[in-house]
Amino acid sequence: MDPLIDRDAADIAARASRELDALVAVSSPSGDVPGAEEAVAVCAALLPSEASCERVPCSTPGSAPDLIAAIRGRGAGRVLLLGHLDTVIAHRSHAPLRRDGNRLYGPGAVDMKGGVVLALGVARALAERPERFAEVAVLLVTDEEWRTEPFAHVERFTGYDACLCFEGGQLAGAGEEGVVVRRKAAGTLRVRATGRAAHSGSAPDQGRNALIGLARAAIAVAGKHDPHGPERLSVVPTIIRSGEAFNVVPPSGELVFDMRASSVDAFEAVLAGVPAELDEVRLQARMERVWPGMDSAAATAPLLERASARIGRPIVGVPRGGASDASHFAPAIALTVDGLGPRGGGAHTPTEFVLEPSLRERAEVALAIAVEVLERAG
Repeated sequence: MDPLIDRDAADIAARASRELDALVAVSSPSGDVPGAEEAVAVCAALLPSEASCERVPCSTPGSAPDLIAAIRGRGAGRVLLLGHLDTVIAHRSHAPLRRDGNRLYGPGAVDMKGGVVLALGVARALAERPERFAEVAVLLVTDEEWRTEPFAHVERFTGYDACLCFEGGQLAGAGEEGVVVRRKAAGTLRVRATGRAAHSGSAPDQGRNALIGLARAAIAVAGKHDPHGPERLSVVPTIIRSGEAFNVVPPSGELVFDMRASSVDAFEAVLAGVPAELDEVRLQARMERVWPGMDSAAATAPLLERASARIGRPIVGVPRGGASDASHFAPAIALTVDGLGPRGGGAHTPTEFVLEPSLRERAEVALAIAVEVLERAG
C-alpha cells in the first residue's frame, strides 16, 4: 500500500468512531433547522483549519443552509467531497451511538453520517499537502432525504475534476471493495382523487368514492412495473390516504408511487397512463422528486484500476438502485464516484449500523481515488 495513504487512513480511523459518536448524537431529521445547524457546527469543528466555510441556500426552501468548505492549494486539480447531514429518523426515535462488537449502531450512522466523517477526514489529509491540488471542496447538504425541488449546486462545481460522494459503502460480488458508478433515475408520482361525499349508510350510491378510485388506479399504474424490461422500470405504490370518517363515502385522497428506471424518460409513460377519471372520480397526477440516473462506469474504470494499485487490492465499480446527490453531478463531472462511505446496514431503520473496521478500509479507498484524481489533474 502507498505509505502515505496507509498513514492518513490510520489517522482518519483513529478519530472516526469518536467523530461519528458526536455527529450521531445530534438528531437531524430532514426539515429540522435546529438539528441541521447543530450538525453543521459539529462538521465545521472537524474541518481542517485551512478551510474557509460558507453557508449557501439549501435546495429546499425553509431548510437550514447547506455548508460549503473550500481548501485552496497550490496545485492544479479540484475535487468535490459530497455528503448530507439529514436523516429519516424522527426526534422521538433518536438514540445515541452504541457499540455491539464491531458494529456501531445509531440513527443515520451509515446513511450517511459515517460517510460524512470519512469525507471530513479525507479533507484533513489532503489539506496537509496543498501542493497536490488547487481546491478541495466539501459540500454537505441538509435536505437529501426528502428533497422534491431541483438540486441547487451543480453549476457551482461544474468543471471540477471529480465528485466523490460518501454514501454507504459495500463489497462487490467477489468481496472486492465496491464503489457506486451506476444508479437508476428516481421519481415520485403523486395522484390526487376528487369524488363526492355521501352518507355511507343511508345514501352510499350518491357518493363518488375516492378511495375506490385510488385503489383501482394503484392496480392499473402498478401494472407498468417492469424491472426486467429495457428500462428496468419499477413502479411501486407506497402511500394511500383517503377518508375522514368511518360512515362517510371518501370524497378525496391521494396515492403515491416510488419509481426507478434507467432514465427519467421512462417515467413519462407511467404519468401518461394514469386515467383522468374512474367511476366519476377525477384523478390528477403529477411528478415530484425526479432525480436523474448516473452511469460513470466507463469514465471511472481507469481511475479505479490505478487507485486499486495504490492500496494493493481491487476497487470495483458496482450499480445501486437508491437515489443519491451524486446523480445530479454525474452529467457535469465525468469522474463521479459514489458509495465511498463505511460499510454497514439497516439504513432508514432503528437498527442502522456501521462496521467499525470498514472506517479504515473505506478511508483507504477514498484517499486512493482522490490522490489519483489530483495527480492526473496536475
